[in-house]
Amino acid sequence: MSFMTRLAAAALLSLSTALPLAAQEGSLTISVGSGPTAEVPDPRAGYNGWMSNQTGVTETLMGIDYELNLYPRLAEGLEQTAPNTWHVTLREGLQFHDGAPVTAQAVVDAIAPISDDTHAGHNARIENLLDLKSISAEGDVTVVFETNTPNAAFPWTLAEPGIAILGAASEDFPINATGPFIFREAIPEQLYRVEANADYRLGTPGLSEVRVIGIPDPGAAALAFEAGEVDMVINYPETDFARIQDTGALGFSAPTARLYFFTVNAASGPMANPLIRRAISAAIDRQGIVDAALSGVGGVPAGTVYPAGMGWAADIDPVYDPALAEQLLAEAGATKAGGIWMLDDAPLEIDIVTYSSRAALPPTAELTQAFLQAIGVTATVRVGEYGASNDAIADGTADLFLQAWVTTPQGDPAAVLEALLKSTGGSNAGGYNNPELDQLLAEGRTTFDKAGREAIYDQVQQIIAAEAAMIPVFHVSQTNVARAGLTGYAVHPTETYWITHETALTE
Repeated sequence: MSFMTRLAAAALLSLSTALPLAAQEGSLTISVGSGPTAEVPDPRAGYNGWMSNQTGVTETLMGIDYELNLYPRLAEGLEQTAPNTWHVTLREGLQFHDGAPVTAQAVVDAIAPISDDTHAGHNARIENLLDLKSISAEGDVTVVFETNTPNAAFPWTLAEPGIAILGAASEDFPINATGPFIFREAIPEQLYRVEANADYRLGTPGLSEVRVIGIPDPGAAALAFEAGEVDMVINYPETDFARIQDTGALGFSAPTARLYFFTVNAASGPMANPLIRRAISAAIDRQGIVDAALSGVGGVPAGTVYPAGMGWAADIDPVYDPALAEQLLAEAGATKAGGIWMLDDAPLEIDIVTYSSRAALPPTAELTQAFLQAIGVTATVRVGEYGASNDAIADGTADLFLQAWVTTPQGDPAAVLEALLKSTGGSNAGGYNNPELDQLLAEGRTTFDKAGREAIYDQVQQIIAAEAAMIPVFHVSQTNVARAGLTGYAVHPTETYWITHETALTE
């Protein structure tokens, strides 16, 4: 066991002295890689809405089912009445946790703060997705959205967990939502606790309480599960997944839309050259990484952004060709001397950064380092926190940033590509800039015909592959474990849904 794993385990044991242990009657304790951000994490801010949606506290107007189809959730229906105008009709009889009715004006009051930079619920990422010119109530059950420009992704955007429908907050209901569970307390980075909403419209929840504990180190989470400290681990280490099931634990694994990929420093250093980016990509044995880092249970090699079988994926196979990699390096002006590739009279060196909260990230970075060194490219790996890694790629002190994102969190292809690769994208830390790609992404937003959109995003993916604007490595299956007796749960392809009113845990 590493020092960091022992440290994390000690921290968990310290926490457990202040909190009741797992396996209480009707209670489910879940371990995740990071805990809540505040004592009352506003679901609209940052990515707080993911946890409130996952634990069944908040609900959205639209939802994404297990086949990645869009469906009305709190909405009864949605209609586009003009190129920039959408009418959403609410279901009848909806109530917030405090018993107040969910009205059209309440929906307006919940969503409007997302675009207000003076409000705690402001979220620039979601504000950009919504692109609202106005939002208003038309009677008690109809909400009218007017966007600044036509937006084909708009209906899917309403499934974004951060667009949570909230009522007026109070001391008893600081997050006053509509789901099968009621928010009760949070300890930043440690605990998020919810209790059953006995008046939930679809039926009484099968659990009385759900407790989410943040354990950043995957090894410590695995130890906590075996010690009985937690009932369930989200993102259990893939290399131990088969063994733990042999102990009687339940294993849950299914493909998701999460992609492990390298953000490239396209603004400076060797990766600013597309030929070198393509060479690095061709040198990576993706199947070898899947077999080693995921023990063959967790994913498939990725040639493009979206996983096959979940929609939107272009027909682009991953390429592993060390000879092609060396050819591209030569075309880029590098020369090989003594088995080492040189560029501008110095060894070609690729600095890789990543973070450790997902068990497969560090070994994937280290295997990539080995594949590069096998063709004579010097590579280094630094493992730190997500923010530090992102800063390193943004300030030019790193060349590759290995990270893992769900590429269709709302079931639509637009948002993540715009964030990562649009020249003005909020998560374009590598500084990639391609006017043709920007134009295609804009067209994807304003094209409503599905076949037309598919053709546009195919073009986008072809450009990404041709320029190695980002380097996909593998699409991952989420591997979760729980103790025997958990029912009413399945891995969701967007990873944003966990607990429903039907989830239960029996002895």
